[in-house]
Amino acid sequence: MAFSLPANAALWGVRASRWRVAIVAIALILAAFAGWRLVAQVEGERGIAPLANTGDFEVGGIEVNVTGKTAAEAREKGWREAQRKAWEVLYARTHDGEKAPELPDSRLESMVSAVVVEREQIGPRRYVATLGVIFDRARTGETFGTASSRARSAPQLVIPIIYQGGVGQLYEMRTPWQRAWAEHRDSESPIDYVRPNGGGGESLLLTAGQMGRRSRAWWRTILDEFGAANVIFPVARLERQYPGGPVEGTFTARYGADNRFLGTFTMTAESDEDLPRMLAEAVKRMDSIYTGAFNEGKLGADKTLNVEQDTIDPDLLAALTGALGDDDAGDAPAAQSAAEDTPTPLQTAQPQGISIAVQIATPDPASFDAALRALNSTPGVTGSTTSSLAIGGTSVLQVAYSGDISALAGALRARGWQVTQGADALRISR
Repeated sequence: MAFSLPANAALWGVRASRWRVAIVAIALILAAFAGWRLVAQVEGERGIAPLANTGDFEVGGIEVNVTGKTAAEAREKGWREAQRKAWEVLYARTHDGEKAPELPDSRLESMVSAVVVEREQIGPRRYVATLGVIFDRARTGETFGTASSRARSAPQLVIPIIYQGGVGQLYEMRTPWQRAWAEHRDSESPIDYVRPNGGGGESLLLTAGQMGRRSRAWWRTILDEFGAANVIFPVARLERQYPGGPVEGTFTARYGADNRFLGTFTMTAESDEDLPRMLAEAVKRMDSIYTGAFNEGKLGADKTLNVEQDTIDPDLLAALTGALGDDDAGDAPAAQSAAEDTPTPLQTAQPQGISIAVQIATPDPASFDAALRALNSTPGVTGSTTSSLAIGGTSVLQVAYSGDISALAGALRARGWQVTQGADALRISR
């Protein structure tokens, strides 16, 4: 008797092969979609590159209202008037309110490196504007003898968090608060701000939720990544009364791995078009809060973030020691006799002193090594610990010194270093 397959067996085989092809195609589509999702988490317009600060003097908010025969002439007269007003403001700011000496327009133009147009309205014969004037630090310093450097804080990592609609955002998308910090010129601020770009992998590493993280090991890793010694959290919470209406902002300045509070204030913008102006002013007020905290000694390098040497909890160590002692009770006489035969090490007194944060300009590894050797060889220095290593930027060391900060500053100056002394920190350079 001959054996034959059912009539629909071939049809089932064709259908099974088609199902396998469909399953493989679905798997490939899902894999491609998963890969797209991974790429999409770091791509897109997220970060805003911060403005480069040259250390020049900037005076903003200069209002002018002039007329001329033509629009170009009126604008030229407005810029010259802004330069004169800005010079008076800058001189009074750096000389405790003294009246600025009169300088010819040609001299002022040689000192001005840029004019920033904040707002302007140009008519046929009228020019109304709000301008900012940037003075070259070297040329201006030659005129009124101001120092080219002053004490600055340890590098502070800036994490500008904004809450809109009850949702906290940082670098998930471009926000007006992030833009305000990126466009802030901090050349005259004593705070050394470290402002991340926010693009690429930084949007995954830095999020709004990091403000509540307390792990010292985590923060040490993050700060080392950006060459910072501490972290600050300028927080903005925006509430809109209705679409297109006023925007009320509550701004809070916080700092440190423990998310400590410094100050808060509120501001109001008339509309979304007025929001950039309000946020720019809020950044300046934030800077004044952080400056006050630095003058009070609150923004130094956080010593608790130094986790290079791990320690064991004392209670756990006592429990482990007790357990080992019970197990080795029978060997106590032998251990005691061995201990009697072991010579007692010489006990040396630990040197007493203070810990001083020292900021060092380190454009390359050789400059860091040279500064480290010079510090350790300075009389009175009993040790040093690297708090933040930033090749190409500013590194921070914690130096143990048996004396006061003024004595250490004098000793370093005697060795040929340029030293700027702050409240509880020194900044040295060659």
